[in-house]
Amino acid sequence: MALRMLIAAGCVLSSPALAQEPDLDPDAGGGGVEGRWAGSVVLPTGELPFAVTFERADGVLSATMDIPAQGALGLPLTAVSYVAARVHFELDTQVGLAVWDGAHSGDTIEGEFTQGVVTSTFSVSRADLPEAEAEEPAPYRAEEVSFENGDVHFEGTLTLPEGTGPFPGVVLITGSGPQDRDEVVAGFSVFRPLSDHLTRQGVAVLRYDDRGVGGSTGSVSSSTTSDFAGDALAGLARLSEHPDVDPARVGFVGHSEGAVVASLAASRSEAVRFAVLLAGSTVPGTEILYEQSAAIQRVSGVPEGRIEWNTDFQRRLFAALEAGEGLEAYREELGAAIREGIEALSEAQRAPISDLDSYVEAQVAQQIDGLESPWYRYFLTYDPAEGLRGTRVPVLALFGGLDLQVVVDQNRGPLEEALAGNPDVTVEVLPRANHLFQAATTGSPAEYALLEKRFVDGFLATISDWILARFGS
Repeated sequence: MALRMLIAAGCVLSSPALAQEPDLDPDAGGGGVEGRWAGSVVLPTGELPFAVTFERADGVLSATMDIPAQGALGLPLTAVSYVAARVHFELDTQVGLAVWDGAHSGDTIEGEFTQGVVTSTFSVSRADLPEAEAEEPAPYRAEEVSFENGDVHFEGTLTLPEGTGPFPGVVLITGSGPQDRDEVVAGFSVFRPLSDHLTRQGVAVLRYDDRGVGGSTGSVSSSTTSDFAGDALAGLARLSEHPDVDPARVGFVGHSEGAVVASLAASRSEAVRFAVLLAGSTVPGTEILYEQSAAIQRVSGVPEGRIEWNTDFQRRLFAALEAGEGLEAYREELGAAIREGIEALSEAQRAPISDLDSYVEAQVAQQIDGLESPWYRYFLTYDPAEGLRGTRVPVLALFGGLDLQVVVDQNRGPLEEALAGNPDVTVEVLPRANHLFQAATTGSPAEYALLEKRFVDGFLATISDWILARFGS
């Protein structure tokens, strides 16, 4: 479940931009900037990690950006230029145009970041894969595939094991927010190593870009979890029609909201033969957010009184949404909370904000727009137990013992109750794992980018062993 905390100073960056503009001087600047660069921009709330990838085609330089902490991947940048070692690119967001202007020297680009009343700095370094690792051939086949769900077009990658099929197969379903087929979160490509492992073990894997990401059309924020279940079933149909895949042995592996999508889709179609649910919530979104926000604030050292106030404010906001009321009446209170959070920051952290009133107003508008989106409204009220009760196929459910986004003590019981009539259910808790199934210390999302980019021991084998024990050859 993607992190969605309401009461905070907030991140500035948010939404995708428009089409690329041409490089002004493709030969300037020496060694060139083509490739991937990763680093951070300094915001009032702290450093926000991001990555930018430059590509050149027919003499034109273009670029895309990933902001993993906000679930934003493959954002197209505009006004991309590289002139005499000066690098410039822009991103149009819901809260104003964000502009990066810096100098390229060796393996570093550093410079000034501006957005509205915020003026700060950024720094990125080369983050390309080592040549040997990038070119190492995988011991299996990979095919680029596409499929449709109504008027929405999807593109993805299908990996097929070595040898003679037909093989069992899975469709991977990402968590909330716009994700690409690798589900990159805080720099960790969650689905790439999972796909690689399963394919090496003899399972065909289809992973695809979410709506509005990469080669896929549509929009995540204007869609709902129910819509995503239709997307997943369309992907399953595409997987099942491949001659090297056995349609009698296909299912889903869903992570976070993807686990909710997997059970909902499984309850709708007999084509689904199994479901693997990774860190999936099992209670309505309102309850998830109360527990998630409190747990993350608590581990961050927020006073209990402030946590209680935040939960109460969330309850009032969500009640207004469920009653079909507008949120205008809450603007002043939300703005006061955001202002209080900013004023509690150090002088150095507040320094980039030249106009506090404008900044607070933009943050309030951004949060209210998000709350009023179709996705959020559906998420708050949908009870995942509905899909679980209708899931009659074998289920493997894994939780992280240190997961602060989908807390195991809140979600394991309702899952087991909802699946009580299912004869083949396996539930395991990996004690040291966070929401991404990394080996964690506290489980806070703030740790994600700092941890080793690998799964906790036993995670991958648990999934492949369970699938192959039931659906292997």
